[in-house]
Order: sequence, then structure tokens, then C-alpha cells
Amino acid sequence: MDYSSLKNFKETAGYDIDGVWYPRVTKIVDIKAKPALYRFYAEMNNFNEGEAVKKQSASEGTLIHEIVEKILIGEKPQIDPSVSPAIEAFLRFLEEKNIQVDSEHVEKRIVHLDERYAGTLDSLALIDGKFGVLDIKTSQAIYRDYNLQTSAYMSALQNDFKNLQTRWILRIDQIKNCLKCKATLREKGGRKKIKLPWNGKSYDYKSKTCEHEWSELKGDVELKEFPCWQEDFEAFLGAKKLWEWENEYWLKQIGYL
Repeated sequence: MDYSSLKNFKETAGYDIDGVWYPRVTKIVDIKAKPALYRFYAEMNNFNEGEAVKKQSASEGTLIHEIVEKILIGEKPQIDPSVSPAIEAFLRFLEEKNIQVDSEHVEKRIVHLDERYAGTLDSLALIDGKFGVLDIKTSQAIYRDYNLQTSAYMSALQNDFKNLQTRWILRIDQIKNCLKCKATLREKGGRKKIKLPWNGKSYDYKSKTCEHEWSELKGDVELKEFPCWQEDFEAFLGAKKLWEWENEYWLKQIGYL
């Protein structure tokens, strides 16, 4: 990413905490190649179209994210009809799993003083008797990249929470199902994407010829646990080293390097 000034770099890529600047976890992780994102741009007619879809998609995802966070801290936010299927599915899931959250650690800024980075934690949660980091995503799948981000949070919190055991990705989305072939339709960012049904070994390509009959829009919630984080953290530190190399010009001006 190109930055227009030192001020722009500091505001975009990090946080000032107690008078000290730290790079943010999500910016560090951005240094890693993202094949799924490359495929997304390849499917667009041009780069500007891809940017427009990505921007609208991010806005829709942020809306879900903000409503979920308010629910987690005990508020009763107004739910925009455009995302109500996702939120209703989340509320049902929250009750079924009896997820317990400390409101003081929702959208909480954290810092790793030794490794010198900071981030914003979605939540700490107690799920099925385990205490850990809960990270909320609104993507179409749970990507391995998320492990880098959550491992950074786990390491930063180790000294403050000796009973920290694990981490989860909670994915919240909304889709339509084909009533004939079990394909799914995802409409996000103004873009319609059909996903063929998976039989456990391969995709059912016969569904391409199906005259789809779509269901009502419904919420899609997935929770996945990643208890082993240490190797992911080593990878995160490698990404951090590369990110520092890439942004050496700005980091030297700040005095970080």
C-alpha cells in the first residue's frame, strides 16, 4: 500500500498507545499473499469494478459486525432489515451454544510490548467450558490467514490471562439455498455468486445446468476452534519481519526501527 505522508502511515497502519506507536496486527497480516482475493479480482470485468464490490461488501460486513458487538455487550441495537437473517441466525446460535462474553473485552485494544504490535480484539469468550479469543468474520469462508491474526492476539494476552486456552473464528453470513440442487447463492457487495454443492470429495458440476429455485435469504453461522496457536504465531512474526522490511522508510522516520 502507498502512503501519502508519515501522518497517513501512522494513522492507517498503527496505533498510538501511551505515547508509543505500534503497528496494527491486521496491517501486518496484509503482507501475506491472498489467493482468494486474486481470484476475486480475476472474476471482475476490471479493477475499478472489483474495488467497488469490495468496498460495498466491507460496508455490509461492518454493519453485521457492529450489530453483533452491541449484542455481545448487552445492548439491543436496531437491526437493519438487509442483515436481519444473519443477525437472527447469530442470536439463535448464541443461545444454543450459551456463549458467555465479558463486555469489558469486546472491541478491546491490546498491545504486545515485547514484540511491539497492537490490535483490536473482537471478544474474549467462554464457550463449552473453554476460555479464549473469539474473532468475528463476515466472509464466505474461514480462511487460514485468520490464524495469523488470532495467534497474535493469543500471544499478546498470555501474561494477562493465565487461563486463556483457545481461540475461535465465528463466521456470520447470509445466503440462499437452491431447493433443487443444494447450491448456494451469496449476494454481497452487489455481486451474486453461486457456490456448487460439495459432496465431501468434489463439487457437483451437474448443478451448473440446474434451473435454480432459490429459498428465502437465511443466516449462515459457523464456529471453528483453533486451539494450537504457537506455530501460527511464529508465522505471524515472519510476516511482521517482512512487513517491517516493506515499510522500512516510514518505520525509520517514526523511530520504530
